[in-house]
Amino acid sequence: MTNILVPADLHIHIGSTISGKPVKITASRQMTFSSVLHESCVRKGLGMIGLIDAHVPEVQQEIAEGLQKGIFQEQSGGGIRYQETTCLLGVELELMVQRGLAHFLVYLPDLTQMRSFTQWLCLYMKNIHLSTQRLYQTPDQLLSKVEELGGLLIPAHVFTPFRSLFGSAADHLSDVLPVNRIMGIELGLSSDTAMADQISELQDHTFLTNSDAHSIGKIAREYQILELPEASFSEFTSVLRQENGRKVVANYGFHPKLGKYYGSVCLNCGMPWIKGAVQCKTCKSKRRVKGVSERINEIADQMSKSPVHRPPYIHQVPLAMLPGIGPKTLDRLLEKVGTEMYLLHQATEQELTDASNSKVAQTIIRARSGQLTIQEGGGGIYGKAH
Repeated sequence: MTNILVPADLHIHIGSTISGKPVKITASRQMTFSSVLHESCVRKGLGMIGLIDAHVPEVQQEIAEGLQKGIFQEQSGGGIRYQETTCLLGVELELMVQRGLAHFLVYLPDLTQMRSFTQWLCLYMKNIHLSTQRLYQTPDQLLSKVEELGGLLIPAHVFTPFRSLFGSAADHLSDVLPVNRIMGIELGLSSDTAMADQISELQDHTFLTNSDAHSIGKIAREYQILELPEASFSEFTSVLRQENGRKVVANYGFHPKLGKYYGSVCLNCGMPWIKGAVQCKTCKSKRRVKGVSERINEIADQMSKSPVHRPPYIHQVPLAMLPGIGPKTLDRLLEKVGTEMYLLHQATEQELTDASNSKVAQTIIRARSGQLTIQEGGGGIYGKAH
């Protein structure tokens, strides 16, 4: 079977069930299972997504009804198919790990396995109807259950200052889980390959760049291109294992400085924290939010060195974050030119100009070639592109 190239964003949340009940409290209520799949396929141009929060019973009911009506189809290799897009069923869980809380992503092959997982979660979780809930189990216990169901466990946004493996819970993956049983690492918006490759124990792992979208517009703000014969759960597993020619061929993600936790800032006044300072230069507070760049420098044990299997990391600025591109301009571009994937990376300057104006076209071309100036983000505030 010939391999194909598939753009994939594997961390997208659900804001609401089809009846309007909240799932991810901080996510848009427009984000139902069906609406996310439609947006990802038609406007974003993604061939695979990871739909987090598929553990919720009412979400599972929506999937089952869609399968019965023929709106969705089950992939033989795992996953739910909608038109040209395959959805992997996932969950984000919060666990106590060593000295802090950390988030983990679980992916399971099909709805039957996800329902079995939901039954197990009910024994150790207070509210099965909400997203990213605390699981009162150890990482080892979670990993064993996931493997029993034929699933995958991936540490989420691993360097974020709050609720992440390296950001708040541990200094080493090996202190938390067996390294050889974890095949993928989600980097998060404030880091990239060059930063993560300063940590030697991650050399063999496949790096994932996902949006962690809480609103429709943020889907595919980070994604990767997968090379595989078909978009399915089993083939995604082979991608993570880097076997039989299956692999990530490119990661597309934020320039780390665009991320809202890249730099260290004062927790009191929000001003940048001067490297090596014991207190804020502006307000003299001693409380800060440690940035991802500083945290990686603390735990790095080698110069940045990418292994042979590591694909290129291509910095991108999402269309919605580009100066001069508001919602109306973005809608016009999507309507007249093509999907966001096409606009970001393939559309010609003439196509872009015809659908908007020369200034907008030049902005997209400059972003594509890395010519924009990036103002550093931190402390929960995104950076800006100029």
